[in-house]
Amino acid sequence: MHAKLQRRQALTDARRSLVLDAARAVFLEAGIEGASVREIARRAGYTPGAIYSYFESKEAIYAALLDESIQRLQSAVADAPVARDGPGQALAARAQAWFDFYAANPRELDLGFYLVQGMRPRGLTSELDHELNDHLYQALRPCEEALQEMGLDADAALRENTALFAHGVGLLLMQHTGRIRMFRQSADALFKAYVAQLVQRVDGGSRQPGLFGGTVQPDSTDT
Repeated sequence: MHAKLQRRQALTDARRSLVLDAARAVFLEAGIEGASVREIARRAGYTPGAIYSYFESKEAIYAALLDESIQRLQSAVADAPVARDGPGQALAARAQAWFDFYAANPRELDLGFYLVQGMRPRGLTSELDHELNDHLYQALRPCEEALQEMGLDADAALRENTALFAHGVGLLLMQHTGRIRMFRQSADALFKAYVAQLVQRVDGGSRQPGLFGGTVQPDSTDT
């Protein structure tokens, strides 16, 4: 009986994966608003009614795709090899992990930032958008925690992490669109330089101001 249930679950998972693969292609081509459950079903080889047995709406399908993407991102950040040289090295490793993830998977960036149809979360409910934003924030939180371990207070660490992510995403967009070539620069090299400067600035002294006026709290050993 147990083996039968396992086979049934495996079949369900395989069918769900097939639906998500088809949906990914449709969303990338048509965006959230232009996509339809009927077209997703056609590409997956199912009827629309069969799709609804797995997902209640096309928005739920899109959310499932993004959630799986963010889970892979979270694993990449968590599994990043971190040297035992302090939180500065941890920050660099975690930041490089999410940058490399999106650099190697540009379609994940497109879906995650709604670039398939403008820059706004069109087609998603506010509840789904909030939930996915929270999952993304949790995936990036190890960088923020490393900044706090380096001595930043919570508000300053949040601002620095926000700026770090914004800087990296900007470079990734320039890389994916080819615009970085007009400057004859490497997005990866520029990101590494930004992170190195961030680590040096934050770790350079407990009394130095953080980005945007945030303050660095004295380390417990600096007495």
